Amino acid sequence: MKKLPEVTLAFWIMKIAATTLGETAGDLFAQTMKLGYFLTTIALFSVFVVTLVVQLRSSRYNPFCYWTVILSTSMAGTTLSDFMNRDASAAYLSGGATSLGWGPQGLGLGYPAGAAILISILLAIFLVWRASGMTFQIRDIVTFRGEALFWSAILVSNTLGTSMGDFLSDSSGLGYAGGALLVTGVLAVLAALMKAPAVPNVLLFWIAFVLTRPLGATAGDFLTKPVAKGGLDLGTAGSSAVLLAVLFGLMAYAHVRERRATGSPGAAPEPVTQRAG
Repeated sequence: MKKLPEVTLAFWIMKIAATTLGETAGDLFAQTMKLGYFLTTIALFSVFVVTLVVQLRSSRYNPFCYWTVILSTSMAGTTLSDFMNRDASAAYLSGGATSLGWGPQGLGLGYPAGAAILISILLAIFLVWRASGMTFQIRDIVTFRGEALFWSAILVSNTLGTSMGDFLSDSSGLGYAGGALLVTGVLAVLAALMKAPAVPNVLLFWIAFVLTRPLGATAGDFLTKPVAKGGLDLGTAGSSAVLLAVLFGLMAYAHVRERRATGSPGAAPEPVTQRAG
């Protein structure tokens, strides 16, 4: 029974919405509410585990279950990345705060070291995945072990994507809008490469999946950061509320389409097209 969605344009729109919300919501808890990276990471990782258990126990694809896990990995990845890369210096504190929450403020590894660690972990997951002999095509993942590897890769890739997005926004000199435009350009190149037979679609999918996270991170920062820093200063609470409404609307739309596609009572079947990868 299919447990994961078809990769369509709607999939990527929802992925970007979920990752942008993950950035604003993670910052809302850690910075605006001043819970700190350490406590927020523990809390959001617990939320991820709960949502993942629900997803793994479900018997078929449910858009609400699937995208709730994606959202929880985005939020947990945001604060985990911040905890790994940042420290207690005033440069990473907002609103004149002198400290955030209880426990260590961050490990202070820096974006390059943090990204290197996360890339190593992600490559190790893919090596184990390949050695298992299971498919990388998400539409064909139907086993518990396959799903476990998939969600492990998702959590690490979202954390890695946050590090990349923060580096582009804070350290590269591109700023929030410039970082978002750069990632958008790279994603456009990947979309064009889908027409090249020599480039495996599975490889393009995973590169794009990682890169949509820094797009969400830079877009989230652009919405919430002060105007003096190149943002729109809309605030983490307001931005998160709007993005949550948008994501739930998209989830409801996906749920209706899924019911029609599976031939639910009272609904005409809807053809589903797939491109061989």
